[in-house]
Amino acid sequence: MVRKMAFVVAVVFALSLFCAGVQDLAYAKELKVGYVDLIKAFDEYSKTKESSKSVEEKGKIKEEERKRIVDDIKKLKDEQALLSDKAKAEKQALIDNKIKGLQEFDLKARDELLKIRNEAIAGIMKDIEKVVMDYSKEAGYDLILNSRTLLYGIEQLDLTNEIIKRLNKK
Repeated sequence: MVRKMAFVVAVVFALSLFCAGVQDLAYAKELKVGYVDLIKAFDEYSKTKESSKSVEEKGKIKEEERKRIVDDIKKLKDEQALLSDKAKAEKQALIDNKIKGLQEFDLKARDELLKIRNEAIAGIMKDIEKVVMDYSKEAGYDLILNSRTLLYGIEQLDLTNEIIKRLNKK
């Protein structure tokens, strides 16, 4: 009997604590929430455009180097057509080495450009994150979400244009 009474008292006590906690939540301050379209911010950030130009220019340089290698291979193949069978075999070995070198060049160039691009993207995303964090602290936001995770958000909560403006001031 004493155990049952102690159990009932414990349950009543736990329920009263739970209800008090729920009641405190009802009086909690309202959260200030906003959201940002990170893709739009990324695309409209001036540093993104500069970075794209830089990667594109480096890509053009790599393409010119590749074109020179391909031209060398074509030249060797043209020369090969005029040679004797023994000389053709020797020239073919040279052509095969050049083709192998071209494949290695392509792989290295692709990896190098990808690394440059990824480093640029990481830097840009850090810039965006810093601006969002600074703005949220300055404006008193409790929560700023990525618009891609939202199913719905009213336009008044969209902070994207303000973030873009601040990014491009830097």
